[in-house]
Amino acid sequence: MAMAQAAGAPSRGMTREERKVIFASSLGTVFEWYDFYLYGSLAAFIGATFFSQYPEATRNIFALLAFAAGFIVRPFGALVFGRIGDLVGRKYTFLVTILIMGLSTFIVGLLPGSATIGIAAPIILIILRMLQGLALGGEYGGAATYVAEHAPDNRRGFYTSWIQTTATLGLFLSLIIILVVQGSMAKEDFAAWGWRIPFLLSVVLLGISVWIRMTLSESPTFKRMKEEGKTSKAPLTEAFGQWKNARIALIALFGLTAGQAVVWYSGQFYSLFFLQNVLKVDARSVNIMIAVALALGSIFFVVFGWLSDKIGRKPIIMAGLALAVLTYFPLFKALTWAANPALAQAQADVRATVTAAPGDCTFQFNPVGTAKFTKSCDIATGFLARNSVPYDIVTTAPAGTPATVAVGGATVTSYDATAAGADAAAQGTAFNNAVHAALHDAGYPLVKNETTGAYAMVADPAAVNWPMTIGILFILMIYVTMVYGPIAAILVEMFPTRIRYTGMSLPYHIGNGWFGGLLPATVFAMSAAKGDIYFGLWYPIAFAAMSLVIGLLFVKDTLGTNLHAKD
Repeated sequence: MAMAQAAGAPSRGMTREERKVIFASSLGTVFEWYDFYLYGSLAAFIGATFFSQYPEATRNIFALLAFAAGFIVRPFGALVFGRIGDLVGRKYTFLVTILIMGLSTFIVGLLPGSATIGIAAPIILIILRMLQGLALGGEYGGAATYVAEHAPDNRRGFYTSWIQTTATLGLFLSLIIILVVQGSMAKEDFAAWGWRIPFLLSVVLLGISVWIRMTLSESPTFKRMKEEGKTSKAPLTEAFGQWKNARIALIALFGLTAGQAVVWYSGQFYSLFFLQNVLKVDARSVNIMIAVALALGSIFFVVFGWLSDKIGRKPIIMAGLALAVLTYFPLFKALTWAANPALAQAQADVRATVTAAPGDCTFQFNPVGTAKFTKSCDIATGFLARNSVPYDIVTTAPAGTPATVAVGGATVTSYDATAAGADAAAQGTAFNNAVHAALHDAGYPLVKNETTGAYAMVADPAAVNWPMTIGILFILMIYVTMVYGPIAAILVEMFPTRIRYTGMSLPYHIGNGWFGGLLPATVFAMSAAKGDIYFGLWYPIAFAAMSLVIGLLFVKDTLGTNLHAKD
């Protein structure tokens, strides 16, 4: 009854202080996501500056550490800063996180490359990246909790939905600045030093964000609880060591954030990867398409946050999960026809066949890009998968014989890279050229470099249907806003005030950092194993379906929860 009354209470206008709270929290979080995305968007230039001078084994270690910092470290940041936030306060904790993130990003822009300071350069870079991951792990929970504890009970979905726009706006901002900087100079200059400019510009956002956050007061809910002496003495133990609270965290993870994460990563990140790496659309066009879809769709974070104050958080999130489960396959197939119709037609007409010995084909899961797949079958299937060619695997070849690739009327023999030794590079070039030539003859959209004789799979720019492609990206974006717009409100309302920062941050960052972060590598490995560019979509569909079922059964709608009384 109390919840219903709160949900149906008359709405009042947003006060000046509440607007400042939302603006300051959102601006700071946009800035942190902007910093976080820069590293991923500019990874190739960063790698060339800091890692390329080292042996392959050393580069692999650095790549692994960078990956760990980007995704695996985030939940640990949630634990560290969540605990501090529940002990000391929300305001000062996320003030610390923004300083750590901002200074780390600015220093990346100034850091000399390995050609100048040797191995110290990548080591310092990895330390800065880890600090970024830790800071991001503490930022989101602090901002969401801070805004939620300032919001009226019947407008909390609307207020916190502004925080939900920040990840998308951070990505949007990073894409726009990179595009502007790239367009203002030669490619060689951007690769040499221009990539540093977006990192250096972040210091302006840092200054503005810190100044605004310094003017804020502590969350009234936390302040009242602290004055009453009700703060937790051991937030981690209380949040995860007591079953009543640990159960909430598990339900939040498996019934909400795991599914939300895969829908979010599919709509905003995998769609970008799919267009660029699978459909072979040029990177600049992809960035523009994604930026347009983000610009059109971002307002729906607020729309669905507002709607969650009317009909509840759970129905909107569950509907977004259900739509993703039901429509991902047709949407991504439609995306292929829109962005690269020649490839779509070739896939419909021609399949390759890989014939290999039993045990010669492995599951090519490679999240950090360091694993080497050297067997003849893995080389063949990996090459076909990277070129978006559907294929069947037949394991009938005699043991010890190399795999073969049959396309149309041509058959090309693969090779074992380990056995080839010093000849591996030459054999690889010959194999790639031969398969490319067979694919070209079979109708695949490959362009031949007349100087080198090598082929490359491309999407004809004149054939790309921009309106349809952006329209499909927009639909995927709507799913993102449905699952993500109300998520902050429902998470903060699930946990008691004394452990809220800690309790809601960990399942959020495990869901998004691990379930979401592993999505691109897992999807590729699944598609390569099956010989189908769409097969990997079962990964987000499976986890979205899992969260849909668990959410329907165990998640209680929190609309109208009184945070001041929830301790």
